[in-house]
Amino acid sequence: MSDVTEILTDYSKDVKAVIEDYLSSIDPEDLQKSSVYLTEAGGKMLRPALTLLSSQAVGGNREDALKTAAAFEMIHTFSLIHDDIMDDDDMRRGKPSVHTVWGEPLAILAGDTLFSKAFGLVITSKEDNISADRVAESLAVVADACVKICEGQALDMGFEGNFDVQEEEYMEMIFKKTAALIAGACKAGAIVGGADSEVIDAMYEYGRLIGLAFQIQDDYLDVISDEKDLGKPVGSDIVEGKMTLMVVKALSEANEEDKEKLVKILSDPESPQEDVDIAIDLFNKYGSIEYAHDVALSNVNKAKEILNILPNSSSKDALALLADFVIERKS
Repeated sequence: MSDVTEILTDYSKDVKAVIEDYLSSIDPEDLQKSSVYLTEAGGKMLRPALTLLSSQAVGGNREDALKTAAAFEMIHTFSLIHDDIMDDDDMRRGKPSVHTVWGEPLAILAGDTLFSKAFGLVITSKEDNISADRVAESLAVVADACVKICEGQALDMGFEGNFDVQEEEYMEMIFKKTAALIAGACKAGAIVGGADSEVIDAMYEYGRLIGLAFQIQDDYLDVISDEKDLGKPVGSDIVEGKMTLMVVKALSEANEEDKEKLVKILSDPESPQEDVDIAIDLFNKYGSIEYAHDVALSNVNKAKEILNILPNSSSKDALALLADFVIERKS
């Protein structure tokens, strides 16, 4: 894990500098501050690291991919700001969320600004000797990921109160909501790095698989972690009635009595800790916690196999480490 921390710290430093410089001209000041706020608050910056490593792994260089990498982090940040508004979450990265500090109207504008500026930043990469065709391809990847994020969020909202969601539907939702941006970050890195279409497609699939694993691991951590590591109460997804892979699996396997019990707990936003514990016991009874972990692990192993298409390099090794990190992280 220390190797991964070093990788993310190394790459995030350059990406953060690009973002802060690019957003420094935003006016008025409150809009500028609210737009850069979450970048300054920290974060793993996994997506831009994957863009940079994907570019290097296919023979490109780090500097040429920096602007595209920063654009993916800006898109991710835009989605977090809007998610916090929709979910009425008051905290993000250990700090008050953007809408808590500046109010919802300005937070919406900050998200919109980041969204728009991300496209502008990709376009400026042509100044770094990236061909117009590659710039256009990268823009198309960013646009596609943004649409999928919105589709995924809409699907997630549609799952609320629907306890008949099938596993295939859940996987489609998390692909669009979470994995598509990670997949796009890897694909765009390969494009900027000059890869051929076969390698570009392979990097997208690598990103898709680790993106799915990333979201499943988030769901898994919600029930197996302690509150200190998680940074929020254990089982908060259960209290919020969220459809996770564990919920979908347990509901599909449970007898009628247990299914009714679980649905009742998930439907109650005031569920006490005793009910949360009962739900977790039901997950264990039907093997859904272990199942979720196995699915995430399987996706990571498949993703690492895909990396065999790349020549041996330290960047390829780092991509394998980041795949493992997705399911070894504690928060």
